[in-house]
Amino acid sequence: MPTASFKASFWDRLARKYAAQPIADAAAYEKTLQRTRAWLKPEDTVLELGCGTGSTAILHAPHVHHITGSDISPEMITIANEKLDTGGPANADFIAATPDDTRFQAGAYDVVLTFNFLHLVEDLPATLQRIHTLLKPGGLLIAKTPCVGDMGIMPRLAVPVMRAFGRAPFVNFFSKDRFAAAVAEAGFTVEESGLHAATGHSLFVVGQRG
Repeated sequence: MPTASFKASFWDRLARKYAAQPIADAAAYEKTLQRTRAWLKPEDTVLELGCGTGSTAILHAPHVHHITGSDISPEMITIANEKLDTGGPANADFIAATPDDTRFQAGAYDVVLTFNFLHLVEDLPATLQRIHTLLKPGGLLIAKTPCVGDMGIMPRLAVPVMRAFGRAPFVNFFSKDRFAAAVAEAGFTVEESGLHAATGHSLFVVGQRG
């Protein structure tokens, strides 16, 4: 099993290149921003897990009380903080951390965001349970997740080979149905579920903690 430091170093190597890449599907990205904002409130305290270079957190910051972005990659967080230092919102901060970091207090958040993240965790049920714990009663998980298990056989064959050469991270091969079921099994009521784009295999889900 890869260690956290191995995972961090993988994403550290990609961080600057990742930051320079344009958004692959700008229309779908904008739609997800809008869908997310429909659930956000001005008084919300928000945590984003797997925030990358912080662009999405910065865009959501004007719509909430405070947002903390976290990522396993210190280099991704360095880039996110550079954005804050050049005129970013005052109600956002970024830290290098995994979801189980003790700085994240149980019941501290109104909303937890995860975009393009949950398919990269090795223990999806445990991560979803951790998110459930971090949320206040009635709090929301808002996730957009590639469901690689629906993409056919090629990713299952290619990813292990690429991982062996350090060219790919761990990928969890769950389907859209399995992901939605895992959210429900973690104690969330699924309030919204639908494709991120008209075609593709990324699922947008909103789950409410009871």
